[in-house]
Amino acid sequence: MLLRTVLNGTTGLKSSFLRVTKRSLYVSGFERASRDGELRVFVVAGEVSGDIIGSRFMNSLKKLSPFPVRFSGVGGLKMAQQGLSSIFPIEDIAVMGIWELLPHLNKFRVKLKEAVESAITFQPHVVLTVDSKGFSFRFLKKLRSLYSHQKLTSPQHFHYVAPSFWAWKGGEARLKGLSEFVDHVFCILPFEAAICRSNGLAATFVGHPTLEDALELKINKCIDEWRVDGNGDAFRENNGISSGSTIISVLPGSRLQEVTRMLPIYSRTMELLKGTFSELTAVIHVAPNKQVEEHIKKAVDEWPIPVIMVGGESALLKYNSFGASKVALCTSGTVAVELQLARLPCVVAYRAHRITEYFFQYKAKVPYISLPNIVLDSPVIPEALFKKCTPSKLASLLVDLINNDGLCRKQISAAGKFLKLLDPQNSVQNETRLIEDKAPSMIAASVVLNFVTL
Repeated sequence: MLLRTVLNGTTGLKSSFLRVTKRSLYVSGFERASRDGELRVFVVAGEVSGDIIGSRFMNSLKKLSPFPVRFSGVGGLKMAQQGLSSIFPIEDIAVMGIWELLPHLNKFRVKLKEAVESAITFQPHVVLTVDSKGFSFRFLKKLRSLYSHQKLTSPQHFHYVAPSFWAWKGGEARLKGLSEFVDHVFCILPFEAAICRSNGLAATFVGHPTLEDALELKINKCIDEWRVDGNGDAFRENNGISSGSTIISVLPGSRLQEVTRMLPIYSRTMELLKGTFSELTAVIHVAPNKQVEEHIKKAVDEWPIPVIMVGGESALLKYNSFGASKVALCTSGTVAVELQLARLPCVVAYRAHRITEYFFQYKAKVPYISLPNIVLDSPVIPEALFKKCTPSKLASLLVDLINNDGLCRKQISAAGKFLKLLDPQNSVQNETRLIEDKAPSMIAASVVLNFVTL
């Protein structure tokens, strides 16, 4: 409903106004970079998915920039591969929730201060924060305030992944204040940019970052659909899994707090399923987070069925395991989009502290939690949330999905429609059509550098 309403409406500010706005935003940064002989970019990512987005943006910016690019900031393993030496471990700020954040508040404040001081010292021309709005917006607001207080020229502030204003009561009203410390937002959902613009916040729909999995792997990217078909036979052979074994991909999350909460539920779910299938194998996907990896390694020793752990460093291995799986059980997040790209039917689950759950239920204005359901405005993917997220409920949903080909086909069919909507080339916002490379990170990097030709 929300998507249809927005796409049928106006697209926001006129292109001529946007060109003037972009010129005023970017030209000072260009002049400073030209003078300094380099483009300095301070990047902050607060979790694994943000680390992947940040690394791709860094790579794209280096390819496009007329100047050498130097990075500083906060990131993980992927951003380190692009040349970032993180000022502190990304795990230090990878916390989500309300009650869950309270034990970490002091460390959160310390890391916020450290990030701001590091940015001031680095003297960036551009600052990019990726998702993690709790930390990112406090960081950008504090940084802009300090530059203003010292009467210095502020770097341009970009934020990648718009806050989910559409999910919360009163969420859209809070957009108006963001323009004071955010100069431009990169949106990953097709209906977000128009709403941001209508609230005075410059924005570009760049497409969902998961689409880049298909572009990087160059597997089955057809003209009319986004899809990655992994080599399931190779995965079975390499891991000694018989052809008769039913494989379930299990994705417990990327943050330690959610993994410790969800993994025991998933273990008990597998215990219930063990008697239903003669052979059952769980493939647990481990996010590139040291704390998460250590926790899962210890926990799987007590699992009731054979377990194979797949690290998050290799996209090819991940999609091969998806290709071998019958269904997936995942914690709500980016992985739901990856599973759509792999055409792997799934069940989405989520639990949090009861105070956080109460806040979600009281403040949320959308009935779903997974992006495919939200964008399509339909419960295509079964969801088991909060108190309904029990081993018996999850086991029942998974059995229904495994045994009902019609339900699987429904998800697979919907996946193509969903991913097409995430492609910026299909967007009504035609400024992104001018960019030949449709990779979301390339579009974002192009927007940052567009001031060169404006």
